[in-house]
This record gives sequence, structure tokens and C-alpha cells, in this order.
Amino acid sequence: MSNVSQAELDKFNSLASRWWDPQGPQKALHALNPARLRYVADRVALRDATVLDVGCGGGLLSEALAAEGARVTAIDLAPDLLKVARLHGLESGVQVDYRQQSVESLAAERPGSFDAITCMELLEHVPDPVSVVAACATLLKPGGRLFLSTLNRTPAAFALAIVGAEYVARMLPRGTHRYRDFIRPSELAGWLRGQGLQLEDVSGLAYAPWRDAARLSRRTDVNYLACARRPGAA
Repeated sequence: MSNVSQAELDKFNSLASRWWDPQGPQKALHALNPARLRYVADRVALRDATVLDVGCGGGLLSEALAAEGARVTAIDLAPDLLKVARLHGLESGVQVDYRQQSVESLAAERPGSFDAITCMELLEHVPDPVSVVAACATLLKPGGRLFLSTLNRTPAAFALAIVGAEYVARMLPRGTHRYRDFIRPSELAGWLRGQGLQLEDVSGLAYAPWRDAARLSRRTDVNYLACARRPGAA
């Protein structure tokens, strides 16, 4: 539990009750989810794959991965979000193994266990993002892939993700993001290489609020996705 901010946990716990409301505070996350799922599904055969969703929140991506046939373990440290995720799973009938556990402790228990790991919109919210990347690398099977999404530390990201989304359009609660915690792709690439992973792709993730939809893009100056592979035979 050392690599966690209590203020961040409290912030996300407070959003739990409306996590699955597509018009609620997580409206943008609902719009991003299909593009995130497509990015993963294009690179991993999800049917019967063992997949870990790190920082699963209320389970939006976890359920989408499981609906594609993956055997999903999903972890988070926010108890209220996990309660919502489990309740929604009961309603939808989609099976996900939700656990209140840090990725570092899971890595100590189950190294080399997963075909794919997703870690979306988490790195910018933890005190030590490198620790998360290291734990994910440990958890991957040889040939497994790690999928990450985060925000680039650029003036465009500050203008759109903080000023625009939090203060002007009020699509996100104020204080959701802090600019100093945004991560440049070059920094993320260095962390991945440092853990022995091979960076395969970096793609932009463009959100169009007027259409309430997101798509993959070549522009990585605001939101972006990355895919890295652990060397070895799959």
C-alpha cells in the first residue's frame, strides 16, 4: 500500500456511485473505452487469454475485456470502486475476479502469470509510476504485452485535459489531474526499457466531446496509448 496517495483514493472513491453513468463524471472514460479495447484486441487474441487490469476502477475496461472472452483479474485500491465493479458484474453477468490489491504485491505472488496487462489512466495518479511499470513487467509471461495509457506533459495537454476538461467544460471534477504528474512518451519508453520490455507502439487517443467518442490518432501530444512486449516465446 506504499505506492498510493490517500487523497487520490478518496477522490476516486467519491466518484464510485456514478461510475457506470455514461452521462456522469466519468463520461469521457465511457467514450474512451471502445478505443482502448480495440487497441488491445488488435494486438492480443483475447479469447481465453489471461489478462490483468491494473487500476480497474469501477470495471469499465475489465468487463469489456471479459466480454471478449478473456479471463480477467482486475485490481484496485479504492474499496468503493471495487464494490461498484462487483455489483455491476452481478447485473451484467460478466465474470471478473476483482481484488483490492496493489500491483506490487500481486507481482510478488504471481510472477509471469499474464498474457496481457492493461494499466489505463493510472500512472499519473500514483507517487511512483516506475514501480507500477516494474511490477507489470514481472507479472507478464514471456511474449506477453503491457498496454498503458496516460497524458503527455505538454502545453496542449494542460490546456485540454486540465483547463478545458476540468474548468471550462467541467467534464471532469476539478483536481482530477496535476500537470506535473503527466508523463512524456520518451520518459515512459525509458522506464519500459529499464524493465527489459520492448516498446512496440505509441498511438494518440483523440477525444471528441461534441461526438462523445474517441479514436486512435497519430497525435500523442495529449492522451496516448503505448504497447510493450516482454521478450521470449509466447
